[in-house]
Amino acid sequence: MIHLKPLTPRQRKYLPNEFKLTVWSKSRPYYNELLKREIQSVEDLENWLLDRSELSAIIREEFNWRYVNVSRDTENQQAAELYEYAIQELAPKITSIENQLNEKLLNCSFTPMLPEEKYFIHLRSIKNIFDLFRKENVPLFTEESLTSKKHGELFSKMVMYIEGKEYTIQQASSLLEKTDRALRENVYKKIATRILKDSQPINDVMNQLVTQRHQIAKNANFENYRDYKFKALGRFDYTIEDCFNFHESIATEILPIYEELHISRKKDMQLEELRPWDVNVDPEKRSPLQPFFNSNELTEKSIRCLNKISPLFGDCIATMRQMGHLDLDSRSGKRPGGYNMPLPITGAPFIFMNAAGTVKDVCTMLHESGHAVHSFLTHHINISTNKKVPSEVAELAAMTMELITMDAWDVFFDNEDDLRRAKIWQLKKIINVLPWVATIDKFQHWLYTHPNHTVEERKNEWLKIHKELSPSTINWDGFEDYRGNLWHRQLHIFEVPFYYIEYGFAQLGAIAIWKNFKENPSVAIQQYINALKLGYTQPIGEIYKTAGIEFNFSKEYVRELGAFVRKELNALIVKEVVISDE
Repeated sequence: MIHLKPLTPRQRKYLPNEFKLTVWSKSRPYYNELLKREIQSVEDLENWLLDRSELSAIIREEFNWRYVNVSRDTENQQAAELYEYAIQELAPKITSIENQLNEKLLNCSFTPMLPEEKYFIHLRSIKNIFDLFRKENVPLFTEESLTSKKHGELFSKMVMYIEGKEYTIQQASSLLEKTDRALRENVYKKIATRILKDSQPINDVMNQLVTQRHQIAKNANFENYRDYKFKALGRFDYTIEDCFNFHESIATEILPIYEELHISRKKDMQLEELRPWDVNVDPEKRSPLQPFFNSNELTEKSIRCLNKISPLFGDCIATMRQMGHLDLDSRSGKRPGGYNMPLPITGAPFIFMNAAGTVKDVCTMLHESGHAVHSFLTHHINISTNKKVPSEVAELAAMTMELITMDAWDVFFDNEDDLRRAKIWQLKKIINVLPWVATIDKFQHWLYTHPNHTVEERKNEWLKIHKELSPSTINWDGFEDYRGNLWHRQLHIFEVPFYYIEYGFAQLGAIAIWKNFKENPSVAIQQYINALKLGYTQPIGEIYKTAGIEFNFSKEYVRELGAFVRKELNALIVKEVVISDE
């Protein structure tokens, strides 16, 4: 049984313990010292790299805390001012001087003598960042970052009243699991009406972002932002064409399964037609599952669930609870969504989410727990770029945790039928999410390769793509306008452009690990842990190989994994029918 070793914050060897990021004048001397320091040996260079990484980690942790604080309360003026100062004043100066440090490293005569197996990934990343740097883009990055946050601010203020009670978007969405169809229709209409009320300001934000991002790309000598961002994300291990292949693989191998599930749902619910508010409710009209009633219960049950898979996993969340690094409730004034925020000096990250007592919240918590475990397992890595894992690996950690914990979900559902329902929900979600990932990614390819598009053209293209990659069984009559703006809810499009296909790649990898786990749990868990410990010291393909799987999104591979999920899902459904008949 592997337990978490006592967590100790990273010891400072370069900066004094009393140093805190406040104003630029307090930080600049350390950057200047790194710039001016003489390097006369490989050992000197390695020490320089460690000192630089320590400074970078301290700065990053402070920036991350400021993001957390502004996410938790959008009306906290002090938090907003500290975050804006970091973005507007500190980030541009840090970006510029970091470029000078990159140049110093790349031009150092001792750099070619660094051990390749240890520094290949780091040097590859640094060269990529240096090649993309343009001084004129520094203020544009600031503008873009501030513009992107307007999306979260708009959604954080969205509330509606249902039967006299105030609901956030997240809380209202949970009511779409209610068995009362008239209530679901009313809730769906209220959500659609509330989001469409802000469609113009949301589109205005997107217009600004497309303009800003296209200019960033042009400044860096790229034809469009898609090509620029692909390189900026460090996608060394796959191509733009691979993304198109992924879209096609999902359309041909997963969408038919998704369509079958909707046809079955329509039959089970004895409906003449499926409407958008019919897709989340239990088809047997059973009441929504209630896995927990408050955030304390969610935390406690999550720890118990994770402990059943590996005590190491449960220890991580228990440590975060003790440190106050969990904010799980949904409330007015809190930004939507969920994330795990790394804190590279402290070692224990921060989980942020908007729980409303649903099965989806259980999955979100376990997803973010996967990210958290990853943070703990990479705490030993000192070089900053080796600790910052690519999203294709980060999401593998998170999505795998959702699947390998399923057999321990009895802590949330002590009734066998409820447990089976939850597992069915999770596997159906996998089939649902893959086409959605392909939709979001394909839409973004179009967005940024057509930078002069109008709002109407954007809406029409979204509708075209959404129709290509979603079941035809849903009747959208009367909601065409809302359907044309469904992408407004996807925070990633606004705040982290092109960070989405990684979910698709990682979902395929997670299915493969789960398949291995079903065959040999102890081996699969150890391979998973070994892969996470690597951080970003190996190419993505090697990390996946360490996890015992392939980094592959061909039609053949997607077909194989889709068939496995379908088989597991059918087995659960058959058992459910047998129990119901009894």
